[in-house]
Amino acid sequence: MLAKGGDFILKRLSELRKAHNLSQKTLAENLKIAQNTLSQYETGKREPDLETLQAIASYFDVSVDYLLNEMDNPTPRKKSIKIPVLGRVQAGIPIEAIEEIIDYEEITEEMARKGEHFALKIKGNSMEPQISDNDVVIVRKCSDCESGSIAVVLVNGEDATVKRIKKRPEGVMLIPANPAYEAMFYTNEEIASLPLVIIGKVVEQRRSWE
Repeated sequence: MLAKGGDFILKRLSELRKAHNLSQKTLAENLKIAQNTLSQYETGKREPDLETLQAIASYFDVSVDYLLNEMDNPTPRKKSIKIPVLGRVQAGIPIEAIEEIIDYEEITEEMARKGEHFALKIKGNSMEPQISDNDVVIVRKCSDCESGSIAVVLVNGEDATVKRIKKRPEGVMLIPANPAYEAMFYTNEEIASLPLVIIGKVVEQRRSWE
């Protein structure tokens, strides 16, 4: 039982149900609880346990805080969008057609509105200490990005490489973060003939400590 917030819960629950034009029967079915139990929540005869409270908050897309406290407006939970984590990206294969999906990551709706995204698991240590082997980077798909960005680049049809790019009038340089690796310069002619293709900009890095 929840000692605090009971009065608010019954008020909020009734308000939310009516605002969504839901009958007690429909809401109870959707929440997978008995209609009588829901009725008792709304009349204050019974209080939901924490698990049920979280289910109610999730259903109406509000915070548990909103159900427990007398706030003027609900605080929506931030929705997330799942994107695939790829183990490799190859030339000539659209990202959406790649079958080597090794996991999924979530990004916010706000980020998703900025463009199409995918995630890539890093192999190797050329970008250490900034980006390490087995880190996952979130990539916004694009065919070009500004000089100084960390980009996902395909060179000569090989697997994607992640490097900082520096543009020059005569070409582009791919710069590793690890001083043990040398930067590679490609002329405009090589960019066209190899080819060298930017497929995305790294916008976020995620690291597991396990």
